[in-house]
Amino acid sequence: MNFDNYQNETKTMRKVDILKIGKLASMMFFQYMMFAVWWVPLAAYLTNANVSSIQKSLILSSMAIGCMASPVIGMIADRFFPGQKVLSLLNLINAGMLFLAGLAGNPDLLFVCMLIAMLCYMPTWGLTSSIAMANSTSEQFPRIRVFGSIGWVVSGVISVIVVNYFKMDFDGTKLPFFFAAGISLIAVIINLFLPNTPPPAKGKKASLIDAFGFRTVKLMKERNFFIFIVFSFLSMIPFSMYFSYCSEFLLDKDFKYISITMNWGQFAEMFFLLTIPFMIKKFGLRQTMILGLVAMLIRYVSFYAGSASEMMPFYFVGILTHGLIFGYFYLGGQIYIDKKAPLELRSQAQGFIFFVTFGLGLLIGNFINGQLINIYSETIDSVRKYDWNAIWGITTFTSLVLLVLFLILFKNEKAITSVTSS
Repeated sequence: MNFDNYQNETKTMRKVDILKIGKLASMMFFQYMMFAVWWVPLAAYLTNANVSSIQKSLILSSMAIGCMASPVIGMIADRFFPGQKVLSLLNLINAGMLFLAGLAGNPDLLFVCMLIAMLCYMPTWGLTSSIAMANSTSEQFPRIRVFGSIGWVVSGVISVIVVNYFKMDFDGTKLPFFFAAGISLIAVIINLFLPNTPPPAKGKKASLIDAFGFRTVKLMKERNFFIFIVFSFLSMIPFSMYFSYCSEFLLDKDFKYISITMNWGQFAEMFFLLTIPFMIKKFGLRQTMILGLVAMLIRYVSFYAGSASEMMPFYFVGILTHGLIFGYFYLGGQIYIDKKAPLELRSQAQGFIFFVTFGLGLLIGNFINGQLINIYSETIDSVRKYDWNAIWGITTFTSLVLLVLFLILFKNEKAITSVTSS
């Protein structure tokens, strides 16, 4: 009888565990889908709406500004309120702002809506990871997180359904904002049923210096760490040309399915991420990060070759390298940070590199690339004409210079080589 009770209890615990994992996976799925469905085709929409170069850069930079504000929201969730309640509230505000963005009649109002939306949305990337890790094991977390990538890929399927079954244009229109608002509301409901996640640092002193990871700056006294931070920042200049403006390029090349085309990069990313441990063990962390920069160079050589020859397969080569670039260089960089920073600074250091790259770096990169596109394009008879050969040529040259300088300046060290043996 006792054995039967034990079996029943074990089965019940497994059901509860599966249910919890399912809730966390659903959280990740909708959290990333709600962003990808409108962000991926945003530049194409702004181009169709005849938004000026400066205004376009501002709107596209709302994500970067949201990234820079993320540590503050994270600090609030860590110290004052349960994580699932903070997430639900942020998604609710995000839904409202995305709906208003779809109704916005001028770029200034659109920027305000996007800014508020991103100030609420970008902190959720860290918050969802915190909630998932607090309610799962380290072995389960990667399986939960991959549903975010699946959600990103599935967002592109929405555009195909709208175009083929509803006979409506999707990419380059306002529709993605309304779809994203609806997905956000679904996420709000799911968030309300997530496992309770109390604030882990309740009662601890709140500090903006700690939240932004600025204490990590003292590590930059070491030459190699300083070079790593500088190159992480500079790499976002060519990276943001694809990340923020590729939909504008695909629109000019008459791609009908912009979202699903770009989402091939995220699809490939799911597989490339699995190779990171093997690559680090086989070649070392420095070489793995270098391969990430090589992949970035290949991306822009491919776009240049495709633009010059009008051969579409080159564009897909550039898109499919996304997982290599993001995984090998940027996630590789996070591993480097984890190995270099003292234990008491590791969490802050991760926040600092996020601030440097997808915050400040993406912000500066968006404005630089926005001006580059503006210089090499003109409007003739109400039609925008681009010199993509020049644009991709300059971006390719920038990527090459970064790669060569990184090879020369960033040295191997024990903190990196030790990763391979761990």
